[in-house]
Amino acid sequence: MLQQTTVAAVIPYFETFTRRWPDVAALATADEGEVMAAWAGLGYYARARNLIACAKTVAKSGGVFPDTEDALRALPGLGAYTAAAIAAIAFGRRAVVVDANVERVVARLFAIDEPLPKGKGAIREATDRLTPDSGAGDFAQAMMDLGSGICTSRNPRCLLCPLAQHCIGRASGKAELYPVKAAKKPRPERSGTAFWIERDGAVWLVRRSSKGMLGGMMALPDDGWTARVDGGGQPPIAGQWELAGRVEHVFTHFSLTLSLAIQKEVALGSLDPEQGQWWPLERLDEAGMPTLFAKAARLALARDES
Repeated sequence: MLQQTTVAAVIPYFETFTRRWPDVAALATADEGEVMAAWAGLGYYARARNLIACAKTVAKSGGVFPDTEDALRALPGLGAYTAAAIAAIAFGRRAVVVDANVERVVARLFAIDEPLPKGKGAIREATDRLTPDSGAGDFAQAMMDLGSGICTSRNPRCLLCPLAQHCIGRASGKAELYPVKAAKKPRPERSGTAFWIERDGAVWLVRRSSKGMLGGMMALPDDGWTARVDGGGQPPIAGQWELAGRVEHVFTHFSLTLSLAIQKEVALGSLDPEQGQWWPLERLDEAGMPTLFAKAARLALARDES
């Protein structure tokens, strides 16, 4: 949950999530739709899908996690950082743990000026040289805390830093320039349409495909927009559609302008019950829609109130 998301945002989700699914066995047998609904609002939903897949893989192995970095890397959703952190902190293995905080500390300590992401290799090599053979987990956590509390991205507190006398970046007077980041490419802009179909105090929701953007989530029907192409504008049913406005949303790799079209009191039988379901408006919060579609829903409901 902490990957790409702040601690403050994660805490309530983590507490609710672990009460509901307290161990791997519980998560491995959980309904995927319920797990995705509990994740709604955190974003980066592939993390939730990988979490379920990982739980199922571990459950099949008797509920015991592997204790080596290579074996952990083989689990769904575990990348280099997560596998190294678990190996070092949970199992006492020597592993080189590099998160964004460690990356910043080490880049400044050695004044590594190769821009990211290419510079990650040099930063990892330098971290490897520093990592002790024993106590690698304690070392990793100390470096993380150093980066988050003292060697901050802005206004680093160099006078309090235990590494200050060894820091080449500080000696140069340019510590804040590290790590060097490559210029950002312009974020592509996409457009699409979501469709609010309402009847008898309920709205028509669909479950998105398990693969692709916002996979497995309950959502309003849309016109097929993706990160690569605009939506085609084709509604799921014929009829008189009224444009209710637009919402903006920024994803990691693109931004989206989503128009909202509304049609009410549609004829019974005009929608395939195998393609979606009627969801009571009074319980809409329980659907667990991702933030994008929750914004669109609020727009529709606010329009009714006005």
